[in-house]
Amino acid sequence: MSQPLFRIGIGYDIHTLKAGRRCVLGGVEIPSDVGPDGHSDADVLCHAVADAILGAAGLRDIGFYFPNTDPACKDMNSLDIVRRAVAEVEKTGYCIQNVDAAMIAEKPKVGPHIDAIKASLAKVLGIPENCVGVKATTNEKLDDLGAGLGIAVHAVCLIARK
Repeated sequence: MSQPLFRIGIGYDIHTLKAGRRCVLGGVEIPSDVGPDGHSDADVLCHAVADAILGAAGLRDIGFYFPNTDPACKDMNSLDIVRRAVAEVEKTGYCIQNVDAAMIAEKPKVGPHIDAIKASLAKVLGIPENCVGVKATTNEKLDDLGAGLGIAVHAVCLIARK
């Protein structure tokens, strides 16, 4: 059976925010008194993007490739997770066309850092910056995200047959 010309994947990740933890989003350190808590550097944006990439190719999620029970993944730079996702997709005969992500959090305020985040992701993805969308919104004070207790990201990725 022939492989489709294009495939789309979605990714989602959520982390609690912890006082005193570094806040890294899309490989960019954001000044903040809180940061996502997790086994790796907890870059929730990279995690959602990596899952969208892997999902587009019908591959397993990042937990399969980088289990949080693996000591080697402790404090890992999540840009390496995205690099691995890109490499896994390329093995299937596809390449990344674009990625779009929406971050949902009351804090930290990431608007001033969007351009740096897009540049960081584009470099790792091997695509132009204008093929990377990154947005940030709040949850309008609703639920735990709205109370500032966490950060969530939805991401989509389009891949094309080489």
